[in-house]
Amino acid sequence: MKEFGTRGKLVAVLLSLATMLGCGALEASQPSVQTSTGLVATSPVLDFGSVPVGTTSVLSNTIVNKTKSPIVVTRAQVSQADFQITGKKLPLTLAPGQSAVLQIVYSPQSVGSSQGRVVLASNMIRSTPIFTMSGVAINSSRIKLNPSSFSFGNVAMGKTQTQAATLSNPGKVAINIMRVAISQKGFALTGLQLPMLLRAGQSVPVSVSFTPTTNGAVKGNILLSGSVSVKVARQRPVAFGGREPETIFATNTVPTVLNVAVSGVGTASGQLVVSPTSLALGNVKIGASQTQAATLINSGSTSVTISQATISGKGFRMSGITFPLTLAAGERKSFTITFAPQSAGSSSGSIAVVSDASNSVVSVPVSGMATGPGTLASNPASLTFGSVQVGQGQTLPETLTNSGSSSVTVSQASFSGSGFTITGLSLPLTLAAGQSAAFSVTFKPQSSGPVSSALTLTSDASNAALAVPITGSGVTAGALASSPASLSFGSVQASNPKTVAGTLTNSGGSSISITQANISGTGFTLSGLTVPFTLAAGQSKTFSVTFTPQSSGAASGSLAIVSNASNPSLSIPLTASSATPGVLSTSDSSLTFGNVPVAGSATQSETLTNTGGSTVTVTQANVSGSAFRTSGLSLPLTLSPGQSFTFGAVFSPTAGGSITGSISVVSDASDSTVTISLAGTATVPGQLALSPASLNFGTVTVGQTKSLPATITATGSSITVTAASMTTSEFKVSGLSLPLTLAAGQSASFTVVFTPQSSGTAAASGSFASNASNSSAVQSLTGIGAAPPQHSVALSWSPSTSSVVAYNVYRGTGSGGSYSKISSMNASTSYIDDTVQAGQTYVYVTTAVDGSGKESANSNQATAVIPTP
Repeated sequence: MKEFGTRGKLVAVLLSLATMLGCGALEASQPSVQTSTGLVATSPVLDFGSVPVGTTSVLSNTIVNKTKSPIVVTRAQVSQADFQITGKKLPLTLAPGQSAVLQIVYSPQSVGSSQGRVVLASNMIRSTPIFTMSGVAINSSRIKLNPSSFSFGNVAMGKTQTQAATLSNPGKVAINIMRVAISQKGFALTGLQLPMLLRAGQSVPVSVSFTPTTNGAVKGNILLSGSVSVKVARQRPVAFGGREPETIFATNTVPTVLNVAVSGVGTASGQLVVSPTSLALGNVKIGASQTQAATLINSGSTSVTISQATISGKGFRMSGITFPLTLAAGERKSFTITFAPQSAGSSSGSIAVVSDASNSVVSVPVSGMATGPGTLASNPASLTFGSVQVGQGQTLPETLTNSGSSSVTVSQASFSGSGFTITGLSLPLTLAAGQSAAFSVTFKPQSSGPVSSALTLTSDASNAALAVPITGSGVTAGALASSPASLSFGSVQASNPKTVAGTLTNSGGSSISITQANISGTGFTLSGLTVPFTLAAGQSKTFSVTFTPQSSGAASGSLAIVSNASNPSLSIPLTASSATPGVLSTSDSSLTFGNVPVAGSATQSETLTNTGGSTVTVTQANVSGSAFRTSGLSLPLTLSPGQSFTFGAVFSPTAGGSITGSISVVSDASDSTVTISLAGTATVPGQLALSPASLNFGTVTVGQTKSLPATITATGSSITVTAASMTTSEFKVSGLSLPLTLAAGQSASFTVVFTPQSSGTAAASGSFASNASNSSAVQSLTGIGAAPPQHSVALSWSPSTSSVVAYNVYRGTGSGGSYSKISSMNASTSYIDDTVQAGQTYVYVTTAVDGSGKESANSNQATAVIPTP
């Protein structure tokens, strides 16, 4: 029974232990009570003290067999994984009184308190020695840096790149940092003053920087060395046969090291270049804009970051780029500079580009000139082609000049008339300030007649549409004519050569070139024609042929003209004979003009006759006396023997009184000067008078007329009345047939008629135009227009004997004709019609209407005649 009981208890313990290991909640129900007999642990509790996580602490415990029988330890179980039993191997047999040392290892894996229990299973039933273990797992107190490594990438040599970091002590024990070692040049750790005590949980900011001194990749380490003071458990050893080892606690210095990897690449410095190095936007019109491109270039071997770019200067702006901008080595970035001036004058500024390149600020000058709009001018200002033969062409030069201060672009050239073409002008054409362009305009008429046109040049100048007036005339081919058609010298005295003038005229529409002028016949010579010469259309050329008789009798010859006219050969016959000298006589040796009004004129005829035997040429007709002149006498005048010529002698006085004068006729006749005496009396100008000076017509009914008589009289001299007018249409003149000439003292009667058009006072004036000194005589006119009387017709009738309620009134304009109702449902037996017109005749009838609306037959007819007015 005892054996069974022992086995049963053992089984119960094992079950209880297994349950404890599987569920920590049952652990507290097992008391840590050890008996003084049986298998006993000398240290019921092992305290490991503080042990850093990741390190190991070892303590030993001795178990003793205090029974009188051997004990076999078959199994040892530990309830916490941070604790392990090392040393003796199981199963272990202990004789009575024999002991064995168990080594317990504490290896904490995480920060915090650790509690554990050791349970030994043996062949003992009553005793299951158990001892507990405790320890505090503390942070290993390794220094931590966040971030744990640093990569600086590309950094220009001579430049420094810095990264912020935090150095911390996440443990529960202070760390004394003693030393910082850096394995590679260029890296640095700043922010620490060593030695430094970094308390538990404390953090401090530090900086790690990279300043490369060489080109290329650099790797290194930053080593931080320090130490941590921790309380650890130790067992003091005892001599053999002595007591069990004593656990003591001591402070231990534990070294700690932080190794931080750092890397970076040293590169050559970036270099920023702006191309072009200066920007000249040139001349730009006010209100327009000029754009120029520029490029940012990183000419170095490392990237460059541009933080800003600003532009100064009036009218300049920059576009096409945003900041910050990073350019890799060799990379380019284009942007645009625009000059848009608002006022005239030069403008300058600069572009300032700020970057982290070795040349941190790059400045590029910009400039521009703001100009006013250009002005287009033509030279000549107009083109005159004159006469151009139909089918032929004539070309004139023309020049366009930009006289403004900025460029002008000519976009179009057009003609308003036909027959014109332009050459040498290629559009669009841009003229810089002061620049000119020459071209030609050709006129090739298709029909005869004048042509007016204009060349319109469209441009962006201030005068956007420049018009160049053009005139020309299409003419037909030239034709040569002689006046006279033949030259007759008549009888010429042998001792007195005679010269006869002729005229060559181009009667066609285009110029003629005359190349030859050949004269034939004895005694004839030509002067005044030097060939070749040109006659324009309508132009004439006078020449002379002189006949010097070589013998008595008749002589003949011809003048042959050769040209490129439509009649290329023109022959002018020449005839002459020898004769006695000519004698010039007059029809009257004196002329008397009588009375002539001042500013008037009178003409008398005078005849010159050649009574001799040869031609007489009158060369002069000299008039004395300022009031006299000749008319119809064109000199020189040639008279053949027996020929006469009649001309007029004119007396045109400008002041009153008796005036005398003469006409001296000079010729090559035997009597070289013939005198004609002149006399006349100048009278003063006439005056025009109106009687009465004013007319008052009184009151006249509108639409009626009234006439009043008046008289017009000439005094001083005869007068011609040319017109009569009234200022209003209500007054008119009758009884005068104009123009009318009145001798001095003569009168003419006429009538003024007043026809008012509306009521009220009418006033006007009548004027008579004449050649009198008072060229316009004025008569005052007044009258009153009275409104015509208002007429009405009063109607009445006897009441109907039947039962009626009202009467209707009808009116017509003819007996038995149609009627129109002018009053309906009139209960009265009378009616007044006040809508009648003067001079009209009206007829009336009435009807009766009963209570049912039935209307009776017409009554008898009544007639009313309205007087006028």
